[in-house]
Amino acid sequence: MAKVLITILIILVVLLVVLYFVGKKMQKKQAEQEAQIEAAKQTVTMLIIDKKKLKLKEAGLPAAVLEQTPKYMRRAKFPIVKAKIGPQIMSLICDAAIFDIIPVKKEVKATVSGIYITDVKGIRGKLNTAPAKKKGKFRSWVEKMQEKAGAKPLK
Repeated sequence: MAKVLITILIILVVLLVVLYFVGKKMQKKQAEQEAQIEAAKQTVTMLIIDKKKLKLKEAGLPAAVLEQTPKYMRRAKFPIVKAKIGPQIMSLICDAAIFDIIPVKKEVKATVSGIYITDVKGIRGKLNTAPAKKKGKFRSWVEKMQEKAGAKPLK
């Protein structure tokens, strides 16, 4: 019995060590990618025509983008924005964090790095913030019970 527990413990420790080093390696890759995005960013005025979450094949992106995408990511849906930049209509990939605040059929100033939109600012007035997520039944029940008990609500 003790040998089985020791074996399982050793396997878990080895697994944690491997995950630690893989995580560090991925963190370094992400930092390099962020540095490349920062180096290549430009501010552009564009008219947003449409925005959708689409697969890369359906988005109308260049063939080079499809070839460089890992196979496991090709089936995933990406936030795609179709915009008119000057006389050209282009499909761009948007950062998921700002996808909800991008207005459709309005002109915006966007920070673009290649075909990736990293930030958006309104030209005429402010942009609408993303709508707050609706609370689930469990969350509202917990808050109601805390209110009755006189406790501070969780954040």
